[in-house]
Amino acid sequence: MGAKIGVLALQGNVSEHIDAFERALERMGRGPSSSVFPVKRLDEIANCDALAIPGGESTTISRLIGKNHLHEPISTFPGGIFATCAGMVLMAARVDDPRVCPLGLIEMSIDRNAFGRQKESFESDIVLDGVSGGPFHAIFIRAPVATSVGAGVHVLARVGQGIVAVEQGKYMALSFHPELGSDTRLHERFLERLGI
Repeated sequence: MGAKIGVLALQGNVSEHIDAFERALERMGRGPSSSVFPVKRLDEIANCDALAIPGGESTTISRLIGKNHLHEPISTFPGGIFATCAGMVLMAARVDDPRVCPLGLIEMSIDRNAFGRQKESFESDIVLDGVSGGPFHAIFIRAPVATSVGAGVHVLARVGQGIVAVEQGKYMALSFHPELGSDTRLHERFLERLGI
């Protein structure tokens, strides 16, 4: 039976994540039996094996999670969670902005706009610890960084400003946007670690 992957569709890069996960599943030979779809409600999240929290505006997504009564369902979700940019902010235990109510799923502290405003967005080839195939072309858009992580957190990548990619158990959080490129290695790694 195939995997069911939900993409939280409150705000942000929803269709891009759906496309990226579909490409990853196809490359892994699991495309025909699996499905990737947008989710907005508790009953939809409950039917997922894995969940993606896309980039967007972290304060807006946090507010919408609260408004739709999804904070507890996401923070207690038994499957894996793949989070990018604003999603990484939400996964943290601590965030430098009181407007964000973090999920507390990864033991890390986050600086929301570590690189500055939109015009400071950039692209860079980064080396990912334990990921084969050479550097990963990362797209950073008003990106956060983790300024500290707990002992159980595997740091996948750092840049000068801080930590930009982490794993902890069934969670992966990235400050950049892999869904905007053609490289699905991180989506595949996430799914493989879940046994999907």
